[in-house]
Amino acid sequence: METSAAILLRKRKFSDTSLIVSWCTESLGCVQTMAKGARRPKSPFGGKLDLFFEAEISIVLSRKSDLHTLTEVVLKNPFPGIRTNYLRTQTAAYFVELIELCTERDHREPELFGLLRRAFGYLDVNNPTPRVVAHFETELARIAGVHDQRRLKADPAFALGNLFGRLPLSRTPLLKTLAREAKEISK
Repeated sequence: METSAAILLRKRKFSDTSLIVSWCTESLGCVQTMAKGARRPKSPFGGKLDLFFEAEISIVLSRKSDLHTLTEVVLKNPFPGIRTNYLRTQTAAYFVELIELCTERDHREPELFGLLRRAFGYLDVNNPTPRVVAHFETELARIAGVHDQRRLKADPAFALGNLFGRLPLSRTPLLKTLAREAKEISK
């Protein structure tokens, strides 16, 4: 049994009673877990498995696949401010997409978890700006080893796109909306 701090990235229906839940964890990297019985009315996971929630999770690692079994969830921070504003939610979803694109399953990278926790902490109390997105992309590129800000003045998102073949499709509409919001605020 492994225990780690984690942020819920994605959840999908597996059966009438179970979910597959993707996490970014502090000590295990990005992992997928099976939450057996999570969709039952009196599930022990009730109210604890929602997007962007930070929790302490306990999982049993699978020897046969990369789908592990979720045994316990203790909610630490639901980041409620992210849900108060569509733009905050959209930005958090973009960060999740980018992390899923740029990381391998079960690859341990505590710095990645720290970056996501800081980003969600910021979005919990502040509205996003193009600068926030650029900072997240720069830090992710640095963690991935494809961007050194001291040596390269190139766009870190471009470096990530080159390395992983593409960037999330949600990036362009998000940046356009953020630029429009910034322009309206400056008026």
